[in-house]
Amino acid sequence: MPELPEVETTRRGIEPHAVGRRIVALHVHEPRLRWRVQEDLPARVAGLRILHAKRRAKYLLLELESGTLLLHLGMSGSLRVLPGDTPRLIHDHIDLLLDSGSLLRFNDPRRFGSLHYVAGDPNEHPLLAKLAPEPFDDEFNADYLWRVTRRRKVAIKQLLMNSRLVVGVGNIYANEALYRARIRPRRQSRSLSRQEVSRLARAVRTVLAMAIRVGGTTLRDYVGADGSPGYFRQKLYVYERAGKPCRTCRATIRQLTQGQRSTYYCATCQK
Repeated sequence: MPELPEVETTRRGIEPHAVGRRIVALHVHEPRLRWRVQEDLPARVAGLRILHAKRRAKYLLLELESGTLLLHLGMSGSLRVLPGDTPRLIHDHIDLLLDSGSLLRFNDPRRFGSLHYVAGDPNEHPLLAKLAPEPFDDEFNADYLWRVTRRRKVAIKQLLMNSRLVVGVGNIYANEALYRARIRPRRQSRSLSRQEVSRLARAVRTVLAMAIRVGGTTLRDYVGADGSPGYFRQKLYVYERAGKPCRTCRATIRQLTQGQRSTYYCATCQK
C-alpha cells in the first residue's frame, strides 16, 4: 500500500508538470472506486488552473482556482504523468488532461483509491478533519510522543500506525523505525522511557526521509509519477526479511502478526 513516502514522491513527481496548467478535461473511465466518483466532477473542474500540488498524510491535494481535488492512491494505485495520446490499460480509471498536452493518469487495479472534489477548506473534509500531526511537523517531537504514550497500553507499533496520533507511518515504516530505535514492536506504549521515545521520534523522521530520497518502496504495484519503482526496499532492515540474518548483529529476523498486519523485528537488537 502506498504510504507517506510514496505519496510524497508522487506529489514531487507531478508538481512540475501540473502546477500552473489548466485542466482541459477530466475523463472518468471507471467511477466505481472506494467511493463512487461524483458524476458532475468533470464539468466542475474543466477549465480550472492547478495552483498547488500538496499532500496531507497519504492524500494528494490538487488545489484549483476553485476548490480542491482530493486523491487517495488506495492499496495499489499510482498517478503518472504521460503523453496525452498514451493508450489506456485495463486498470487506468481516471485521466486528467492538461493544456500542455500531458495527462495525469490514475491506475488502480484493486479500486480502493478515491477521488473527491472539495469546494471549501480541504482540511475540514471528513477524510482529513481528524488527522493527527505530520511526522515532519514541529508538533511531532519527543515531547508530543511522550504525552500520547503515557496512558496507552496498546503496542507501540499499533500506536505509530494510528492516524489520529501521527499520520503517514504505515506498516513498512513502523517496522523500520522501531528497528532503528531499538524498540520491540509489542512493547506497551506506556512502558517506553523518555530516552526511547526520543529515539523513536527521530527514527520515524529519519526512515521516512530516507524513503522519500529514494522514491519510496516498491514491493508489488507502486511506481512513481514517471513510472519508476521506489528503491527503499534495498535499504529495509527488517520488513519482509523473516528468517534472514539481521544486517547489524546477524541474528535471525523474526515475524509475528499484529492487528492483522505482519511485524518483523530482531530480538537481539530490539528490547
